[in-house]
Amino acid sequence: MLKPSTLAMILAGSRVDELNVLTYYRPKSAIPFGGFARIIDFPLSNLLHSGIEQVAILSQYRSFSLINHIGTGSGWDMVGRYRGVSILPPFKGNSDDNGCADWYRGSADAVYKNLDYVKYHNPEEILILSGDHIYKMDYLDIIAYHHKKDADVTIGFVKVAKDKARRFGVADIDSEDGDIGGRVKDYWEKPEEPQGEWASLTVLVFKPEVLYTILKENQETDSFEFGRDIIPGLMEQGKKIYGYKYTGYWGYTGTVEEYWQANMDLLGENPEIDMEDWGIRTNMDHRGIRDAQPALIIDGAVVHNSLVYNGCTIEGTVKNSVLFPGVHVKKGAVVENSVLFFKNSIGENCRLNKVIADVNSVFGDDVRIGPEIGKTGEQVTVIGWNNSVPANLTIGEGATIYPNLEKEQWPLAVKSGEVLK
Repeated sequence: MLKPSTLAMILAGSRVDELNVLTYYRPKSAIPFGGFARIIDFPLSNLLHSGIEQVAILSQYRSFSLINHIGTGSGWDMVGRYRGVSILPPFKGNSDDNGCADWYRGSADAVYKNLDYVKYHNPEEILILSGDHIYKMDYLDIIAYHHKKDADVTIGFVKVAKDKARRFGVADIDSEDGDIGGRVKDYWEKPEEPQGEWASLTVLVFKPEVLYTILKENQETDSFEFGRDIIPGLMEQGKKIYGYKYTGYWGYTGTVEEYWQANMDLLGENPEIDMEDWGIRTNMDHRGIRDAQPALIIDGAVVHNSLVYNGCTIEGTVKNSVLFPGVHVKKGAVVENSVLFFKNSIGENCRLNKVIADVNSVFGDDVRIGPEIGKTGEQVTVIGWNNSVPANLTIGEGATIYPNLEKEQWPLAVKSGEVLK
């Protein structure tokens, strides 16, 4: 298949309230995932394997973590004379910019404010992607379908249960091309009572002139989102909109529980997410991942059904968990059903169950967090970064601990569901 002249634009700048402290200092797309990667690595790796070499990342909220992670783009082979990745933050312009300067007011506005960048590349088609979904896709397939149907825009959709569909943009797709896709007959953005079951992946392929025109028209309104405004606007104009049906794994990770579950989907004999098979690439220089020594499993330690990355030291027990580089589980400690980010230290005889702990957190000896070891529990407990959890403290399941708490802010115990900040 001939490679189209495609410009990809990744929407990567937002935070998500439901992910609370995990997006306190970073956009959702930069949240660590799977023991070594970031969520944005999934669309970036998909672009690499699809051979799409011109990529722009639209970032606004606390961009440092994302910029630091992307680096030169070499982690995804996006360095060269005719390939590269550009990070496009908001900017201040001159008086002739006609409103093109200042903060992005939404996903569509972010692209509109960078149309000079887009037109410079003179793309055959423009591929708009979300930077915070977990999936594997060859984008050349949806692009080929887009050209075959001579569509104005082609949107990737995945089937979801109707009781969950109200959280997404939902389409009614006809059966023109069977399991491959069809014409979008109707579209609703986050409907209260969904009439369809195909949810948008936020994978959109546009004819450039169609996108330019609708983005300019959208500037005359007071809402600037692709799902809420651009797609319905094109529907009203009778544009040729096709839906491409995706049938693989899709991790939306819009809540703490969904993020935790996606990490658990990495485990087991036949994991739903196989990052090696998917060819997920990352920036190995970020946080010194490349230079971490091999994991050290001390005599007497137990590691079962877990991903334990280089740089970890295990003296205790780790079950059904994902550990990033630099995690130290000390003697007698038990970690179950948990996701521990970079450089966490788990003290002696601790018990952590169904916990997500952000970077650089230190847990004193005999800390108890979450449901009892061996029990499943219903809610995930989240510990924000740079915390020192006092020895002997008990934190109930579903609690949320904000980052950087001072010593005097810690109570004698934290109840289930409590928020400590």
